[in-house]
Amino acid sequence: MPESVRRLPSLNGLRVFEVAARQLNFRVAAEELGVTQGAVAQQVRGLEAELGVKLFERLPRTLALTEAGRSYVAHIRRAFELIAEATGTLRPEPQHLTISVTPTFASRWLIPRLPDFTAAHPDIDLRIVANDRIANFQTDGVDLAVRHGRPPFGPGLHAELLFEHVLVAVASPLLIEKLGRPEEGANLGRYPLLHDAHDLWPPFLEQAFRMGPPAAAKNIRFNQTSLAIEAAIAGQGLALASRLFIEGDLAAGRLVPLFGRELRGGSDFYLVSPRKPRHAASVNDVRQWLVSAAGRGQALA
Repeated sequence: MPESVRRLPSLNGLRVFEVAARQLNFRVAAEELGVTQGAVAQQVRGLEAELGVKLFERLPRTLALTEAGRSYVAHIRRAFELIAEATGTLRPEPQHLTISVTPTFASRWLIPRLPDFTAAHPDIDLRIVANDRIANFQTDGVDLAVRHGRPPFGPGLHAELLFEHVLVAVASPLLIEKLGRPEEGANLGRYPLLHDAHDLWPPFLEQAFRMGPPAAAKNIRFNQTSLAIEAAIAGQGLALASRLFIEGDLAAGRLVPLFGRELRGGSDFYLVSPRKPRHAASVNDVRQWLVSAAGRGQALA
């Protein structure tokens, strides 16, 4: 071991000294370090004895750094910064990337697939902001967004089709067994219709019943599509949902498609990002993963 390294004082003592110099109070320093006030005082005394220099003036209610202490702590802080930088280079922090999505997209599609993303990209710390409000890429610190709409979405933004908005009417198989298939006879009148904020039941039923649909038993309205889907799974009525949100439920038999038809929504799901993103490599990795996952169209049971 080099002689210069052997002459170094205790690193633990230096750490305690730096905290005490910042707090100028042994009790507060002890709280930050999670040790007793006596242990802090002992470490500082030991360091002063080892250096042969007085680092603090002990005043009645506080501490004051001596001239030697002020000079020394500046160098010690820089040394700790160098250690932190070296450690960060050796073990880099994950790249933080924020994606803005709707609550339904987050709960019904993205979150179930996150383990696949984490396995493929352990170096990216993905932060999900789920909100119906359209995020601003500059002021909200968003790097990528999944938006339900039609391009263009704004100047300086790149948009790529992720999913077509294809709507399917669904219900619990237990409810169908109890009330009969809603497309047969007057059975639709026995079913509550579960609406979301898009309110696309009227055009769907006009397609399904050329002679005009019978009145539903009642209408239940939700502000989130995910809530209407959960209500349908629980047997509370008929839901009209984007196929991408119910793939797993259809595959597992929790929901059954009805009417033998689909409705194209007036808008689709797009992946949107600035043309000049802040973290271009990470944004590209997330974009490619999302497009790949959407293209596979895998159902999750």
